[in-house]
Parts: sequence; C-alpha cells; structure tokens
Amino acid sequence: MRKVAVIGGGNVGATAAWQIASKDLADVALYDILPGVPAGKALDMSQAGEVFHFDARIEGSDKIEVIRGAEVVVVTAGFPRKPGMDRMDLLKKNVEIAKAAALGIKQHAPDAVVVVITNPLDVMTWVVKEVTGFPKQRVVGMAGVLDSARFARFVADELHCSVKDVRPMILGGHGDTMVPLARFSTVNGVPLSELMPAETIAKLADRARNGGAEIVKLLGTGSAYYAPAASATLMVEAILGDTGRILPCSSYLTGEYGFDGIYLGVPVALGAGGVRRVVSLSLDAAEKAALAKSAESVRTGIAEAKPML
Repeated sequence: MRKVAVIGGGNVGATAAWQIASKDLADVALYDILPGVPAGKALDMSQAGEVFHFDARIEGSDKIEVIRGAEVVVVTAGFPRKPGMDRMDLLKKNVEIAKAAALGIKQHAPDAVVVVITNPLDVMTWVVKEVTGFPKQRVVGMAGVLDSARFARFVADELHCSVKDVRPMILGGHGDTMVPLARFSTVNGVPLSELMPAETIAKLADRARNGGAEIVKLLGTGSAYYAPAASATLMVEAILGDTGRILPCSSYLTGEYGFDGIYLGVPVALGAGGVRRVVSLSLDAAEKAALAKSAESVRTGIAEAKPML
C-alpha cells in the first residue's frame, strides 16, 4: 500500500492520521518528538482496523526516519493557537518547527508532495518550500479548504439545507484576512446572493473568518482539529487519487492574480505531483482590493520569517 507521513502527533496530526488510515487511503507514518506518544497513538488506531474495516498500517515513532519513502507528507507540528493570540503571534514560535520538519522531509521523503497545516499557514508553507527547495507545485497549504468548510456549515444552518449542496469559494490568507467570494459560492448551483441578503452573507462570512478563534475561545485550551484534519485528508485524497479536484489551497504564485513570490489561497487543480494549475477567476474591484490586503499580510509574515531561515 502507498504511504503518507504525518509530522506532528498532537490533536490535528493524530486525527489526520486516523482519517487517512480509516479511509484506507494509504499506510500512515506518524512522527512526533515526544517519545512513546506517536507509537502509542499509532498502535491504538491500528487496533480499530477490524472494527472499521480498514487494512492500512499505522506506524508511530519519535525518529524522523519513519517518514522515509512517503508520497505525501502532512505537516501539523507547531505550537497551538491560544486565546487572544492571532496567527502571526505564532510565527516566531513555529518557524523553527516548520524548518526542522522541512529538513527532515528533504532528507527522508525527497519526492513527496507536502501539505502544510501549521499556522500561520501561508507563511509556514513558504518556509517549508524555501527550506526543502522543492518545486512550487509540491508544497501546498491547507487554507481555503478549511475556511470553505466552516462557511459551508454556517450557510447550511442558516438556510436549513444540506451542507453537501453548499459550494463556497474563499480566497486569500488563511483565517482573519480570508476573502469569501459570494458571487462564486453556490447552493446546488444557485448563487448564494439569490438565497439570502448581502448582510446575512457578510455575517456568515465574518463568522467563518473568525472560525478558528471562536473554537479556541470555547475550548479555553487547544484549538480546532477535527475540521482541519478532515480538510487535509481531502487534499491527500485528491493527490493520491490524481483526481484534479479544484480546491481553494495556499499555492505559490508567480504572477497569478497579480502576485509573485508568496503563498496565497487560490483555487487550484490538485492531483498527483501536487498543484496541477492555478485556476484564474475574474474578480471585481472590491474583491481585488480585499485579496491585495490579504496578500500584504502574508508578505509581512514572510518578511519576518526570512531572517530566521
């Protein structure tokens, strides 16, 4: 069976490992620096195979060599977001962690596609690309997939419809500066603007924008992990299956949407080898301005991260 590695055995990493294995997408290698923790979690998960009818093997280790030969590596390692902390507050704490993960990937899984979850997402994805030296298409961030999932849930609750029918489109940096595009968001093909007033759409978009912070506040300690892990699993499935699904992901831009040299959430076709292509949307003036503001926030983060590499 094929192999996916997960770096980081905390809530997000362990949940992603579980979802990937339980769907029989691939064998899973779970790595964490804490002795015994990844091995224990892997053993526990593997013993559910008979109950949930999956054959995927799950291995856990505190030795980075466990990721050797993985086709896809999911990077979740990092300090969690705490109440009152925005994603940029995490930058200094997580650059070193992302750098170490990238060096391990470069050595032990040099042909892998890397899916980054560690926050601040867009900046950490840039760090991993810079340190690994991988081609831009093989390092991608889990950005708009999660933001879209949150927005879809809120829209479905508002309309009392199936969340399966909601197809949102969200661009920009992950989280606070994301750019929901109501014109490109539909419910079973019907534009969102035909189903609810603009002020309601704005209210739901704002809740999705602050979705991570809302969960952090409710939990008191820790941060979201079920939906982030599910979003990463969806991306892994598209890559392993070479499906070409169009998903909003943090992708390295070289002129697309007028930006160059940064990671930013845009719709991409995702398949074997990572990002096949960036899908261009015709944005109006207000949407362009919002995306530019989001891009500037990412540029600021990258500028702060550069001296740490």
